[in-house]
Amino acid sequence: MSATMYYEDDADHSLVAARKVAVLGFGSQGHAHALNLKDSGVDVAVGLRPGSFRESTASDAGLRVLTPSDAAAWADLIMVLVPDQYQQGLYAEAIAPNLQEGDALFFAHGFNIHFGYVAPPATVDVAMVAPKGPGHLVRRQYESGSGVPALVAVHQDATGGAKALALSYAHGIGATRAGVIETTFKAETETDLFGEQVILCGGVDELIRAAFETLTDAGYEPEMAYFEVLHELKLIVDLLFEGGLSWMRYSVSDTAEYGDVTRGPRIVTEQTRATMRQILGEIQSGAFAKEWMEEVAAGTPNLLAARRALAEHEVETVGADLRNMMPFLVAKTPEDDQ
Repeated sequence: MSATMYYEDDADHSLVAARKVAVLGFGSQGHAHALNLKDSGVDVAVGLRPGSFRESTASDAGLRVLTPSDAAAWADLIMVLVPDQYQQGLYAEAIAPNLQEGDALFFAHGFNIHFGYVAPPATVDVAMVAPKGPGHLVRRQYESGSGVPALVAVHQDATGGAKALALSYAHGIGATRAGVIETTFKAETETDLFGEQVILCGGVDELIRAAFETLTDAGYEPEMAYFEVLHELKLIVDLLFEGGLSWMRYSVSDTAEYGDVTRGPRIVTEQTRATMRQILGEIQSGAFAKEWMEEVAAGTPNLLAARRALAEHEVETVGADLRNMMPFLVAKTPEDDQ
């Protein structure tokens, strides 16, 4: 069964334009949502904790900046765009005390609603508008007159107009220019976590390091290994993005394509697929969500240790040196975003 798609003509922009919208958070997604809505003529305020280093950036962009509590009290549509692990506390402290009957509570990821860490009252609409791209792309595409596709879902329709309002919000950030797919909080949350863990982050990350170590352990120069297993990955991803697997295979050499079809199944084996199914089961049961929230409550010791280990890995140290030698590339580090 094909997914239902919505475009510009399916959204009534006047619905979100009649609202006071609080965007809580001003990171990757937050800055894009707030600025796109502002440029679409929507009355927007950004909710940031006092002393946030992003406060001046939001103010300089012409946005009203309030504390999360004040923003939630002022608004009748609240979009929650802080990281998953902070949403439960933010909801209890700043959002729940300020919700009024008929308000709308929006999310860009279903984690906290789907797994029950946030449970809004039955008197408010609860919906999702989730762009399928990073915030800088959402903003850049909007400014160019285009948009990034998004998902839309309704968890709770208290007013009877939650879906129409979600589509209107999607219109305000430019998503209906590209297309909006209707889904559910369950489907978005579980597929998003699975994709992150099995391929987009976890799978690719581990494959890169394993391949790099295989080459360097065999005596090849770290610089050569870096280019072959990490740098050139962008070329393949761009081809996949443009035309899927068939276009990628068509575009690479016949030698590469033959290696793909004959050696790929030796890397991703039936045991790998069984592990994928196990990981999906952990997501569906809520076991991963519970594990992650317990990790957060403990101060994220395992995550911090993994970050330190990755920073010290040769693929990162060699890569940093090589990226600094590339005049066409503006090298990035986590510290650049502080």
